This record gives sequence, structure tokens and C-alpha cells, in this order.
Amino acid sequence: MPEVTAASLPDWLPAAVRHYLDHTEDGTSLRELARREGLHASTILRQVRRFENRREDPLMDEALTAISRLASRQSVVSAEKDDPPMSVHQRPDRSGMPPEALDEHMLQREGMRVLRRLAEPRAVMAIAPDLDKAVVLRELPDGRSLRTAVLERSVAHAFALKDWVTCRKPGRVSTYEITSAGRAALKRMVDEEDRRRHGMAEGATPFGDQHRVWGDREVIDDAGPRRVRYNLAESPVALLGRRRDRDGKPFLEPELVAAAERLREDFELAQMGPRVAQNWDRFLTGGDRGAFQPDSGLGEGPSSARGRVAAALRDLGPGLGDVALRCCCFLEGLEVAEKRMGWAARSGKIVLRIALMRLRRHYEETYGKSGPLIG
Repeated sequence: MPEVTAASLPDWLPAAVRHYLDHTEDGTSLRELARREGLHASTILRQVRRFENRREDPLMDEALTAISRLASRQSVVSAEKDDPPMSVHQRPDRSGMPPEALDEHMLQREGMRVLRRLAEPRAVMAIAPDLDKAVVLRELPDGRSLRTAVLERSVAHAFALKDWVTCRKPGRVSTYEITSAGRAALKRMVDEEDRRRHGMAEGATPFGDQHRVWGDREVIDDAGPRRVRYNLAESPVALLGRRRDRDGKPFLEPELVAAAERLREDFELAQMGPRVAQNWDRFLTGGDRGAFQPDSGLGEGPSSARGRVAAALRDLGPGLGDVALRCCCFLEGLEVAEKRMGWAARSGKIVLRIALMRLRRHYEETYGKSGPLIG
């Protein structure tokens, strides 16, 4: 079998795909790959198994076949001039633009154009074996489908190989939706484009910026009100407030996010850091709630904030108070909170929404719509 060389593969191809092809096409052992790449053999094994399992996805199988055919064709190009060998792959090549013609710059341009459309509510990418191109369709509220983008088949292959899309429904016409990796890649592309247009005021950190969502808020200090920039992605609740359901509505209303931020502000003002966090599990789920007392020696501001946090958590009660404390104050992700509390997967966001609704009602009934004063 012709050797799959790194030079014959596109630059944008992920390293895990290269390892899979080296093992399956060239026959390189897992241990040899691990020594060559400086990785553990189990890491290479997981990568190989992952792509082997994903070959049930029609687009992934077709993409891996096209890349393998590219490497084989370039390896035996001299032999084909004299006696062209019979192709091992009998399926027709409908990739349109060959994989070698898709460079990093073109992939970035197509990625920003198509992933923008896939990130819209109710948007999917549809592809069929007898079509030369893939299309992005968006379902409208009245049930009609609107075509928002058309892309080459080889670009769809790259999306699958880079894990930007995942199969939603296989079949005669398979549909794909954007993944979290695709959304992160889109954000990175948009940020890089903005920096190119406006210039960089600070060092570029594209892979760090893809996990940051910058927003503005108004704060009041001794100099009066002013606007500051902060990272919305720092809080799991703020990220949920940006997510939308199938109807395009946010999962958490701004009022619920504001209630969560109010609890977090009191938590930070009360100096309830990791040093005292270990006592809060007993405070929330234990039977002796009266045993909780603020530490002595603190200023009135932190003491009052501790009282507000304690009152809010007492009103929420066990369960609701636990998830509010973990997600709003300790900034734990929902999956981590679900595992630590022994809940079923994907149940945490429902409980968190109920907790924030109760928390919002607590603040309105106790302090009014303006909320408690800090300090």
C-alpha cells in the first residue's frame, strides 16, 4: 500500500486524522506513532478508535476516503504515468474541488461564511450522495425551509474532519449541525477578522479569546457611573443567557441572569472564597441552619452581604440553593454540578432556571425591583 506522507496531506488537516491515516493506510504501529509524536500510546489508540467509530457517519467516511485517495494518488503519481492502477475505491468522487485545492486561507473564509449560517437557530447542513454540493437550510417559523448557503463538498469534508459539524440525522439526505468546536472556531475567526480590520491593541490570543465573550456593564464608584468590559463566559449563567432555543428565544431571560449576578456580587463582597467554601455544603443541606454565623472581625459591608446570601439561600432551600451556589458563586459548569450532586444529565439547567426564578422573586419581594444596596 502506498505510504501516506505528511507532505502529501493538506496543512489544515488535524493531527489526529493524520495519526489515523498513518495507522490504517500506512500500517504504522500505535507505539511507533506515539514515539514519533511524543504522545502516550493510549492517546493514539483513542484517536484511531474515535475516527474508526465515526466512519458510520456518511460524510466522515467520505472525507477520510477522499483524503486517503489524495495521499495514495500523490504517492504513486510516477507509476500512474506508465500503467495506471485500478482504483481501490469504487465509489464515485463527487468532492468537486479536490482536497489539495482547499488551503488554510480558503477554509477560514468558507468557515466564517458557512458557520455563521449554521450558528443560526434551526439551521442544518444537508448533503446527499448524488449531489455535488452541500447546502445550509434554516427552518422558518411557518415550517418552510430557507436555503442560506451553498458549499463545495470538499469544504463539508473539512468541516467534518475538523469536528465543526456532527451528524444529526443520517439517511438518503443526511443533515448536520454545528458543534461547540465549530462555534468556538467561528468566534476565533470573527475575532481575528476584527483585529485585522481595526488593528490589535493588545497581544493576540486567538485560542484563548474563543472562550471569552466580552460584554459591557455599568458600575458606580466614587467617580460616578462608568462602563467596564468584562468576560461574560466567566459565568456559566451568563453563557446560558446567551443560548437560544429552537424558537430563537434565550433560555434564561435577562432578569434571571441579573438575579444570578446579584447573588454573585454579594458572595464576592462577603469574601466567601475557597477558604470558607467547605462549610457551605453543610449549611445548605444540613438540618441545623441556625448554626451558621458570620465570621467576626469583618466590616459591616461584608457582614451584610453574607446575611443577604444566607437569606437568599434559605429562601431557595436545599437543591435549588445548592445549584445556585455552585453555578452562580463557585462558577461551576452545569455538567460538573450535576455529577457532584448526583443528578441526571441535562437536568441541571432546568433546576437552575427554577432556582433563578425563585431567586428573582426573593430579591423583588425582599428589596424591591431596585435590589439591595451594595455595602
